[in-house]
Amino acid sequence: MTKRLLTSAAVLSVLLSGRTFAQTHPAPSAPPLAYRPVENWAKLPDGLNLGECSGVAVDKSDNVWVFNRGSHPVIEFDRNGKMLQAWNDVPVKSSHGIRVDPDGNIWLIDVAGHKVLKMSPSGHVLTVLSAVGGAPGDQNAKYAFNRPTNAGFAPDGSFFITDGYGNSRVAKYTKDGEYITQWGSKGTGDSQFNIVHDIAIDNSGKLYINDRENDRIQIFDQSGKFLGKWSNLGAAWGLAYVPRENAFFMSDGANDQIIKLDANGKILGKLGSHGKGPGKLHYPHSLAVDSTGALYVAEILNWRVQKFVPAE
Repeated sequence: MTKRLLTSAAVLSVLLSGRTFAQTHPAPSAPPLAYRPVENWAKLPDGLNLGECSGVAVDKSDNVWVFNRGSHPVIEFDRNGKMLQAWNDVPVKSSHGIRVDPDGNIWLIDVAGHKVLKMSPSGHVLTVLSAVGGAPGDQNAKYAFNRPTNAGFAPDGSFFITDGYGNSRVAKYTKDGEYITQWGSKGTGDSQFNIVHDIAIDNSGKLYINDRENDRIQIFDQSGKFLGKWSNLGAAWGLAYVPRENAFFMSDGANDQIIKLDANGKILGKLGSHGKGPGKLHYPHSLAVDSTGALYVAEILNWRVQKFVPAE
């Protein structure tokens, strides 16, 4: 009951704010991307359903990890949609981001519980970053967060947490979880944020941070030095880097579309429109891309993860 009440409150907040999304986050113009949906991709056993899907990630074997607000918050599929495992005993209040680190561990971002969990691939808790009792942390708390959103991993094993809805910062930690530094504050200037919502790291180690309500992506080095920004992108919700193309996919949740960006921030094309059917989107929240170039999109209000592949 507690989890459902929290989830309902979160959805109500999103719905109320979403009434003016189209006006406050205008969609950039772009040509259509040549992708098609794979209908009925995810195959679930009888009696098991996804809830609101907030996160999706792909591991080195191209298995797809889904973080959702249903009875089994973490579900693993193979690339063909066969379910491999489902975790029902996950100590989270409300799912947000999910990432797979270079060692194959699964990182869960509990937005309502104000915590970050590092899990083994078999579902055991390895590390917890949180205040005592799961209380929210303030802007300067080293090991506590206020509605965090996602994680990103540097080549040396250090990691970054985007924090988030309550705070306005990016925090950096060693591979072992020791605090290193942080940057950011509330606002619209360079190195300021209005909802730090996602993170991607490119081949050169640069950080790309979704500054959601400022309609932009900001770029930093590993120490937090501001390097640049890409503006007027629509509401920057999810972000996925494609190493072999040196390009990015970004979900614009306000306009129910996905845009593709090159390494200079140029918009290459867009995918999707508002709706419920295959290929349509309703609050696309998180993205992942596998080694074949297939794109996975987690949707909050369609309660699903769609798979898109390049059209032949």
